[in-house]
Amino acid sequence: MSATTAGAAKDQVARLLRLVPYLHARDQVSLDEAARALGVPPAQLEKDLRVLFLCGLPGGYPDDLIDVDLDALEGERVIRVSNADYLARPLRLTPTEASAIIVALRALRAGSAKDTREVVDRALAKLEAAAAGSTPLVDPGNDVPGTVALRAQLEEAVRARRQVRITYYVPARDQESERVVDPHGVVSHHGVAYLDAFCHSADAPRLFRLDRIHEATVLDSEITTEPREPRDLTDGVFGGDEATLVTLRLRPEARWVEEYYAVQDVRSRPDGGSDVDLQVGDERWLQRLLLRLTPYAAVVSPARYGDGATDEIQRALALYDTPPG
Repeated sequence: MSATTAGAAKDQVARLLRLVPYLHARDQVSLDEAARALGVPPAQLEKDLRVLFLCGLPGGYPDDLIDVDLDALEGERVIRVSNADYLARPLRLTPTEASAIIVALRALRAGSAKDTREVVDRALAKLEAAAAGSTPLVDPGNDVPGTVALRAQLEEAVRARRQVRITYYVPARDQESERVVDPHGVVSHHGVAYLDAFCHSADAPRLFRLDRIHEATVLDSEITTEPREPRDLTDGVFGGDEATLVTLRLRPEARWVEEYYAVQDVRSRPDGGSDVDLQVGDERWLQRLLLRLTPYAAVVSPARYGDGATDEIQRALALYDTPPG
């Protein structure tokens, strides 16, 4: 990486550090207003937002990444960010993890502007206190009282074989929907709890994240579907009718995917690469994965998934053709 590229990347990280808390404190804001508040040109802010939607928690699944409404950004020039509730939670770090981040933040601070240094200094003060005290900061995660009570309520509905009416938030559409479900169990994956249920609105089995169920009412009516064991999420959240089997062609540089994700099948190729099959429940997740893998991966089938990913990759590459400004 050249010094110019490294400097640009460091500047972008500094901007994102200011951008994320600003957006999290607002339901939505116009692109021009946010640009004025943050002191960056609107065109540069739009480029940063196209990087932000690739950021989030480790894992890279749809529930892990920040969701930026690109349609609203391009059409109404309005910024809407969702799936970032975890940003409001206190962060839990071990002293070792805190120390590693401290080193990185000190390096970032050295070449940052004054307003960015102020943000970094506040973060450093908290992290240094955590590392010195050898006490992890507390992240309640799925153990917050509301989620614990909801889980108990849903598990009781499973035992009683009662239907449940839920109000569920869907970040991809930024809307709530009310639906009646037949609960079959509460399961967990990567620390996130899900209700495994038959949804009568979709007329199909579905998984509902407990932290996105805003209301739940156990009904007097019995479930109308055959009781079953809740699904095993060992191989991931997506599966069955909710997912599409996608085949990726990986070059040797991308074969780490075989170990990191729950692939269905791996077929080695003479060039040292492989073809892998994996279940994809959200096309946007696949596009994000391919942005990380380019140019070392391509979609073999279904073809429409490859077309969508190509469009996103071309748009991302186009950002590098225009100098920051």
